Amino acid sequence: MVKRFLVTTPLEDTWPAADVPVLFLGEWARLYDRKLIWEKRDSIVASYHWDDREKLHKDYLYLQALYEELLSELTLTLNVTHGVNYSIRYWRIVIGPWLGYFMQMLFDRWAMLKLVIHDYSIGCVMVIREGGYRFVPNDMADFESLYVTDAWNEMIYGQLLAFMTVPIKYVEAVIHRSNKPKKSCDGQIKRSLHKLVDNTLNRFVRNDECFFISSYLPIKQALCLQFRLAQLPKFWHSTALPKITSDTNKRKWDKIAPENIDDFSEVVRYMIPRHIPLAYLEGYHKLLTLTEKLPWPKQPKVIFTSNSYNSDDVFKVWTAEKVEMGSKLIIGQHGGYFGMGRWCFAEDHQLAISDRFITWGWAEPEKLKVFPVGNIKGLGKSVKCSKGGLALLVQVVHPRYSYWMYGTPISGQWLDYFEDQYRFANALPSKHQDQLLVRLYAQDYGWCQKQRWLDRFPKINIDDGIKSMESLIKESRLYISTYNATTYLESMSLNIPTIIFWNPKYWELRDSAVPYFEKLKSVGIFHETPESAAKQMSVVWDDVAGWWEDQAVQAVRKEFCDRYARIPEKPLKMMENLFREVAGST
Repeated sequence: MVKRFLVTTPLEDTWPAADVPVLFLGEWARLYDRKLIWEKRDSIVASYHWDDREKLHKDYLYLQALYEELLSELTLTLNVTHGVNYSIRYWRIVIGPWLGYFMQMLFDRWAMLKLVIHDYSIGCVMVIREGGYRFVPNDMADFESLYVTDAWNEMIYGQLLAFMTVPIKYVEAVIHRSNKPKKSCDGQIKRSLHKLVDNTLNRFVRNDECFFISSYLPIKQALCLQFRLAQLPKFWHSTALPKITSDTNKRKWDKIAPENIDDFSEVVRYMIPRHIPLAYLEGYHKLLTLTEKLPWPKQPKVIFTSNSYNSDDVFKVWTAEKVEMGSKLIIGQHGGYFGMGRWCFAEDHQLAISDRFITWGWAEPEKLKVFPVGNIKGLGKSVKCSKGGLALLVQVVHPRYSYWMYGTPISGQWLDYFEDQYRFANALPSKHQDQLLVRLYAQDYGWCQKQRWLDRFPKINIDDGIKSMESLIKESRLYISTYNATTYLESMSLNIPTIIFWNPKYWELRDSAVPYFEKLKSVGIFHETPESAAKQMSVVWDDVAGWWEDQAVQAVRKEFCDRYARIPEKPLKMMENLFREVAGST
């Protein structure tokens, strides 16, 4: 077997000379815009361990069990470190998203290194020499900007390799953190206005009133709901956490290196102190002080959000404290996939931390916290498509490295997803290809999606993901969704003619969702191959409205939307009753 040099990322400072045989750890290491460099090499790409999707699901279940163990341990550690005595639920609200994300990503990096060491003959690997605790995130939002970068992932691979059997050559290289976009003048004005409004509202705050932030409710509905709850409507805004200084002495509660690198639980316990965000350790008391100065109610009966539970550490710490004091937390579903995917960390986490979880229509007997209302984001919306318009093909892109776990194409599997998009376009007659508008995902993550499309179809119509979806729908006669998320739920709830296709291998459904998709399939809405979807587009193209308005198609659409994208008749009444019920139980 040929000995190969292991390459973990696209950072070419860690690549060997051009004549050295290379093993790329994954497709994430081969940037499309550097193709002329890497395709000349004697190279192969390692098999990806989560191409076995049953292994992926089993690993998720294992990691969820380990997550609960680690959360309990961190609750004790952080309580002692900070001189507090908070519950597991408190720390689940504060650190749960980071802990879940981090250990799931770390497991993937660890598992891939173990796989290649076992299956391939590796001669050496280059690792960038560390300087202290490199790239410790300031907070959760900072972590989300880091884990998609090559520099952060190279660091993680390097730290794991230090305990493995591969020969390592350390190299000196200056790898800077990506600079965050500069705050625009408009952004500064908006933040100043938010602060002014919040400070003004503070004069009219009752300490026990319901608190709304990032609710996803349209403004009119948010106003009406708060009036119904007999309180002056308010639209609160959070504040950013300032940069915190690292103190390595506070990160040495577990200095023992893993004795058994094959035991992931040892590995992750060693890595947590090296990577836990500054906000939860060095900056925790600064974070507490910041929350104490907020003009928000002191003891709200109900806290309602649809989006702040994840990345907003100021909100999370404030909320966790209020929940400890008896406030109830209601979270609203903020996108698709919930209630239909076979597994989903985001859904599991939100159900675990909330007292009620408002869904877009679905409910399950064993999930007692679920309260089906409907698509609150779509209330009051009305968009009409163009009967003579284009076919809008909506794309998605995921980070090149795995992130939090749910049933979706992961890492290099995105290339299979892209091939399906190509197969769809290629299966269309040329006259219909000319009518296709490819709507790219706004973030590219280094996949070079636009260039890939142009290399395959030089004359394809492309939208860069800048224009609003609403404006694009108005220019289209047919909406084509290619992934399991929000897009097709919104188009179908608005009664926009919609075709859906994806590879079920990568978008696993839970058993309760399968019958609904089977019915969509029976009327030509849902397809499991791009060729079938392309055929359906060609068949209905000259009379899209005739197909879509057919009684059988509409009956299936309405049944599906009632389950997953309902637009309720009296949503505010339902929500008022829920809020009063929950508030009454405080």
